[in-house]
Amino acid sequence: MNSLRFIVSLQPATGYWLYAIHPIWMWVVFVMTVYALYLGLQSRRTRMASGEMKKILAKQKFSQRHYRIGALLLALMTTGSIGVLGIEYLNSGKLYVVPHTVVGLVMTALMANAAALVPFMQRGKEWARQVHMVLAFSIMGLFVWQLFTGFSIVWEIVSEYKP
Repeated sequence: MNSLRFIVSLQPATGYWLYAIHPIWMWVVFVMTVYALYLGLQSRRTRMASGEMKKILAKQKFSQRHYRIGALLLALMTTGSIGVLGIEYLNSGKLYVVPHTVVGLVMTALMANAAALVPFMQRGKEWARQVHMVLAFSIMGLFVWQLFTGFSIVWEIVSEYKP
């Protein structure tokens, strides 16, 4: 309870600026997600290529790069989703269950499920690749929606702030 009192004593300015962490963090995650999607598509293109084209594409190691950025994305997405819930609770003493929050948690679960398919994909299971791609494109679509709802939330917070 003492830590909660400490955080509350930092308000309103510190609490206000804590809210800025999440949108900045998630913009980074969004850009990385676009890059991961690009790498994933290039990895698939490499796998489907043949002959000289396959050799050229394989040298760029799209698959390994996609795997690494995907692991980092899972960590950043999970941290961003849980972190913002902590910031929300510390600032207001409660969690707001709004569509933006629910969709963010769903996206985190989808990302975890996409990552869980990796061992199956490494064994060459095409069904796992197909499900992984459906999850990845779903995450991207939801991310775009989150950007719009996030802007309105940020605007609401900024407009209510009184130093």
